[in-house]
Amino acid sequence: MNKQIPSSDSINTTCPYCGVGCGIEVKVDAKAQKLADIKVKVLGDKTHPANFGKLCVKGSAAGETLSFDGRMLAPQFKGKTVSWSSALNTVAEKFTQVIAEHGPDAVAFYVSGQFLTEDYYVANKLMKGFIGSANIDTNSRLCMASAVVGYKRAFGVDAVPCSYEDLELADLVVIVGSNTAWAHPIIYQRIAAAKKQRPSMKIVVVDPRQTATCDIADLHLAIAPGSDANLFNGLLASLGQNEALDEAFINNHTEGFKEAFSHAQILQGDIHRVAKECGLEVTQLQTFYRWVREHQKMVTLYSQGVNQSSSGVDKSNAIINVHLATGRIGQVGMGPFSITGQPNAMGGREVGGLANQLAAHMDFSNSEDIHRVARFWKAANMAQSNGLKAVDMFNAVATGKIKAIWIMNTNPVVSMPNANFVRQALQRCEMVVVSDCMQHTDTTEVADVLLPALTWGEIDGTVTNSERTISRQRAFMAGPENARADWWMLCEVAKRMGFVDAFDYQNVAQIFREHAALSGYQNNGTRDFDISGLARLSDEQYQQLTPMQWPVNVENPLGTKRLFSDGKFFTPSGKARCIAITPQAPRYKTDAQFPFVLNTGRYRDQWHSMTRTGKTAKLMAHRDEMQVEIHPHDAAEKGVVDGQLLCLQGKTGDYRLIARAQVSAKQRRGELFVPMHWNRQFASAGNVDALIPAVVDGLSGQPEFKHAVVNVQPFKSAWQGVIFSRQALKLEGIAYWNKVSGKDFSRYEIAMEQGKEALSLHELQAHLPTLFGAQNPSSEWLSYLDANQQQLRMAQLVDGQLQAVAFIALESHTLDRNWLGSLFAEPLAAQQRRFLLAGRNSGAKETGPTVCSCFGVGLNTIIEAIVSQQLSSAEQIGQALKAGTNCGSCVPELTEIIAQQQAKIKELTSA
Repeated sequence: MNKQIPSSDSINTTCPYCGVGCGIEVKVDAKAQKLADIKVKVLGDKTHPANFGKLCVKGSAAGETLSFDGRMLAPQFKGKTVSWSSALNTVAEKFTQVIAEHGPDAVAFYVSGQFLTEDYYVANKLMKGFIGSANIDTNSRLCMASAVVGYKRAFGVDAVPCSYEDLELADLVVIVGSNTAWAHPIIYQRIAAAKKQRPSMKIVVVDPRQTATCDIADLHLAIAPGSDANLFNGLLASLGQNEALDEAFINNHTEGFKEAFSHAQILQGDIHRVAKECGLEVTQLQTFYRWVREHQKMVTLYSQGVNQSSSGVDKSNAIINVHLATGRIGQVGMGPFSITGQPNAMGGREVGGLANQLAAHMDFSNSEDIHRVARFWKAANMAQSNGLKAVDMFNAVATGKIKAIWIMNTNPVVSMPNANFVRQALQRCEMVVVSDCMQHTDTTEVADVLLPALTWGEIDGTVTNSERTISRQRAFMAGPENARADWWMLCEVAKRMGFVDAFDYQNVAQIFREHAALSGYQNNGTRDFDISGLARLSDEQYQQLTPMQWPVNVENPLGTKRLFSDGKFFTPSGKARCIAITPQAPRYKTDAQFPFVLNTGRYRDQWHSMTRTGKTAKLMAHRDEMQVEIHPHDAAEKGVVDGQLLCLQGKTGDYRLIARAQVSAKQRRGELFVPMHWNRQFASAGNVDALIPAVVDGLSGQPEFKHAVVNVQPFKSAWQGVIFSRQALKLEGIAYWNKVSGKDFSRYEIAMEQGKEALSLHELQAHLPTLFGAQNPSSEWLSYLDANQQQLRMAQLVDGQLQAVAFIALESHTLDRNWLGSLFAEPLAAQQRRFLLAGRNSGAKETGPTVCSCFGVGLNTIIEAIVSQQLSSAEQIGQALKAGTNCGSCVPELTEIIAQQQAKIKELTSA
């Protein structure tokens, strides 16, 4: 493994975050004397077709997440450091023993959409081809499995037909179940730029919540959760009623249309009925349906709001039906476009990383496909049928059917539904192997064997983005000395299990060539996924590979922008299938015990379980504490005020989530929204997926993360507080704590619950020095206790340098947290010391909560500029403060702030 500090040349790679797959140019500062000191400059790759040089704030800050802090630095077994040889032998021996005693279905792999394609390929080959089980599934099951099945039902294959440029060339873009502005910011910026250039372009957002994406919407359809299929069934019926169908396309290129249309006409043919089912006004539906009739160039962009449902496949097919019925597919500016959440969810689909797939878009339902893959791999022990999908897999772990599991590059104890059940299942499993780059995650806590993995910046391979573009992810620095690539670990275990010849790869280029060759093996145009044109790349050509959209073969040597332009599909008849859809309501209904619908999703600057984004203060600044969004009327009925701590409980058991209330009219009444990112590393009780029952779509196995039912109660605190500390704190016995990473410190928002043996302020005063590390003999202590006001404030200094400071009171403090955090950068000046326990710098202006993460611009600064300079647009704010001029992710919030200030001015004027 190369451990040399790299040169300062620019290296082109791809972003490690969402499925947009943005190109990144990395410039490495080679002046560092050791690897841990390497600094990099991250820029957008202007030549990459996904982003053309633009990056969101997560991508822009990727270089700030490269430190080795918190990294897993050595293989471990039962908590003790071991050699790589010992760890690999342990894994291979245990898997071999379990297979010999219980058969191949007693073992499993659970992998990740953040894998590189080459890692994915080797894992799939080992499990399905040589272990002989299909028990390999992926966290992509949680984000796009329903879209996969929807495409396969309609087209015969799992194929996204569109390109990103279709979103710019469409006259109507319908965004369904996606807060694109936060989840896929660069795609949002491309759509926003297209609309600015062509104001006649129409944008419709279909989402129960009013999200940042609605900033560019001409129409927001705040539908009732789960009613997407009703909406699109109604649209199909309306198109027929208004003679807006493409009869020629239907007759020549589809089958099943009559049944699908008849079904829609019977169930949702009455617009008044559809409006009631969807919780919309009839006039809103009329406008939407009219715009669809008037704009032939239409793209429907859909994501988790459609997929993460107990009827996600049907919702997907209801959307596709509309495109097939109007011939809006395979042409410029048209198509049903499922956008993925993870950087290589598509690559995982290509290699067969799902339990119900074979490699290269082949399928267990076709016996010849099984034999074909076995012949190509020379696999005598080829799996013959589907394996266990994610939820079923962990159920099998719980029952003991699966006795050994290897979890790679993912954190299922956080991300799976009914997450506490998954934790308990893994704790009972005979052998849990976890390969990860981080030492401490909720999942590594329950592992027997830990294997340190390389991560972004250190790994080499390919990824495929949501528009089928294959891009190179290139290493530009060495990782920790004992960390290894995932494909290498898999190959070494495979060799130790006796499969030496099949896994004797020397580099990732060799793996990629085999993957590409399999895609073209006995294909002859019968399968959509074909990159056989890349099967003969030399190692050097692989290193220089530029982004390319598949298929890439003899017929399309430079790649393919759109699929199905010729009206031919991969079904036995060659025609696309229209599917009759009967909309299904979500599994659970609200009742007196659980009166609220819970929806989950992403925050703008965070990624998954924050193992990477949680390391940088810039990305923690925008939303630094978990919040429960609740409608003002619901808050009033519950006696809840903004910023108050709330407790949520659901049908999954005793787990109680604690988070702060964010009162927002952007929520529908009776509905709550909670972000998905928090976990035991960042909060005491913040894992929202522990509240999500393991209800899945019967066809795709994808869980219903968008609709659980919960109750809400105020959290009754004995006292609340804020602690800033240079060292990590162990807060046992504190019911609520939330950790935020700063540059030189961590900040903890804390609360002690009433009736839970809460310490008094005098007891806290005695306890805090121990918590802070009072054993340091040079510590100087500043302390203030006001028994009447029930306030305690303490600070620890060493040689004039702030080590920790705490503010405790009956309720949360109004403090200048940004100023307090800045005091850790250097020894305290006399004035800073004077105002330290006041919690704010006298006379200084507070910047307020961060709005623009790229330039660190706070809310108060923006409001002051709007008022003093009479700013009236996001562009003017950008000119004055730079906010919104880099990645643009904060532009919707800037627009909202302006609107709020204008409303206040109008109210004052009218008064």
